[in-house]
Amino acid sequence: MQGNLPPEAQEKLEELQDLQETAQQVATQKQQAETQLQESETALEELDDIDEDATMYREVGELLVKTEYGEAKEDLEEKVDSLEVRVETLEKQEERVREQFEDLQGELQQMLGGGGPGGAPGPGAGGA
Repeated sequence: MQGNLPPEAQEKLEELQDLQETAQQVATQKQQAETQLQESETALEELDDIDEDATMYREVGELLVKTEYGEAKEDLEEKVDSLEVRVETLEKQEERVREQFEDLQGELQQMLGGGGPGGAPGPGAGGA
């Protein structure tokens, strides 16, 4: 059926498919960031229950390295702040992609449904 589409409609359809892929990628990134945020918030909450003098270790690659309570707490707070910004940014990006998708989908429907005489109002009829 796609072979019967006008070139402009075919181009819009390809753009729609690209936007759909982008939307899926953004949704995956957002889900990953939300998971990391939840884990970091949980770790920060658990840190409140630990004595400040307790021996603590942090994971650095494949190693566990001794760390101070204050440093660990500060690092976790920074990570939480950073992840909150990341999630918010991804939510905005997700919304923009959704709006672009809906606009493009409307254009395509108008192009396919309003092709007859007296269809969609527009600028003067020009030949291509």
